[in-house]
Amino acid sequence: MVRFISIVYFLLFMIPLFYVLKFLSRTSLLHMVVKSWQSLIDRFHVYQFYKVPQFNQNFQENQLYRKISLYLNSLPNIEDSDFTNLFSGSKSNDIFFQHDNNHSVRDIFLSAKVSWTNEKSDVDGIRSYVLRIKKTDKRRVFRQYFQHILTVSDEIGQRNKEIKLYMNLATENERWRSVPFTHPATLDTVVMDTELKNKVRSDLETFLKSKQYYHRLGRVWKRSFLLYGQSGTGKTSFIAAMARFLSYDVYDIDMSKVANDSDLKMLLLQTSPKSLIAVEDLDRFLMEKTTKPTAVSLSGLLNFMDGIVSSCGEERVLVFTMNGKEHVDQLVMRPGRVDVHIHFPLCDFSAFKSLANTYLGVKEHKLFPQVEEMFQSGGSLSPAEIGEIMISNRSSPTRALKSVISALQTDVDNKTTVKVAQALTNSGSGRSVGGDESGEPGTVFCRESVHTVREFRKLYGLLRLGSRRKEEPPVPLDRSSSEKEGSRHERMIV
Repeated sequence: MVRFISIVYFLLFMIPLFYVLKFLSRTSLLHMVVKSWQSLIDRFHVYQFYKVPQFNQNFQENQLYRKISLYLNSLPNIEDSDFTNLFSGSKSNDIFFQHDNNHSVRDIFLSAKVSWTNEKSDVDGIRSYVLRIKKTDKRRVFRQYFQHILTVSDEIGQRNKEIKLYMNLATENERWRSVPFTHPATLDTVVMDTELKNKVRSDLETFLKSKQYYHRLGRVWKRSFLLYGQSGTGKTSFIAAMARFLSYDVYDIDMSKVANDSDLKMLLLQTSPKSLIAVEDLDRFLMEKTTKPTAVSLSGLLNFMDGIVSSCGEERVLVFTMNGKEHVDQLVMRPGRVDVHIHFPLCDFSAFKSLANTYLGVKEHKLFPQVEEMFQSGGSLSPAEIGEIMISNRSSPTRALKSVISALQTDVDNKTTVKVAQALTNSGSGRSVGGDESGEPGTVFCRESVHTVREFRKLYGLLRLGSRRKEEPPVPLDRSSSEKEGSRHERMIV
């Protein structure tokens, strides 16, 4: 009887408790209770904590941090974490999860329950992953668990290789910010001399296999390229093609956002292996240094290119671009700082045919001889200019080619006008170069050549118009007008 009464009391107590717990499970109160319980357990040192900072003591990126991030974002139970971010993938219907900073992600390995939290330091702003694991489980699975993380992250990296573009920021706590690198250029699509392209491809392939060779020579395993040529000749597209060929992340350094020489060194230290580091318009930066002081000194730039700091990381490719290298200090250009020089010229007829095939799908056309004649006459345009004309007229290849011919003719006319202006200026100023009419040195001035380029263009246009009129057949006149013209001519002779 007593046992029966005890069972009844127990049921009367458990049934309300069941409904209470069921109610609490639907509210945030249970979450608060669990957090409090975990905090109490932590105070009794049941758990052990490990921190994985994003950067090491030398301010270089900790590769383990990146691998842990890749692993955690691949966990199936990331949807059940405290807070999860949703992002769209490369395809319109793709959605992927990413754990939120300062929130925990739970994992189970060989029955050991662990949790990861991404925290940010209030002192230096560096982020760290914090692992919480029971001491008893730590002794049992710690090394196997981290080996499992490395294996899984490497498999994911090989399966979902995604090139990233890193841009430097003008902040101390966060120097790089990345976005997916989606530039579609490849070495096959870049318009370049075929022989030169094959040499560059072979050079890059050899570099990828040369780690032991560089070490045997006692040199850092890196390669540097200079791409020079006028704007629109394809230098930026070639950088993208190199990155895709190598499968390297791209670090694009904006020199205007670099605070000083030390900041430039830190930027280099925080780049990862297998990366392409690009500095565009280097000649413009060097030219600005001659007119006004800049944050980065020439010495700091040279150390960036081949100093001690540049040897702290390997398997890197440095790429510099310039519009022209004629006026650049040879200290910048010497071997070791720049290994390979690649010139990007304006478009010629051979490059034009490649563009026509790529943009218009045309390998031969009746207007090609006229285009070739315009190139031989001195017409020149950048591949970007010709490409834009073809894109705008891609529905009609004939119209596109006629537009290219017109643009080349305009370029020839402009060059002829400038040559005529220069010839007249030089012939008129021959008597007074270096001084005035009295023979004293002073400002160059010529009375006979005070003509503007605009006037020469008008003159050149009138000459062309006159030559066209001579080629036109004469317009027949009626008899009365002929007689009037003849009598007027007689009066003029008299």
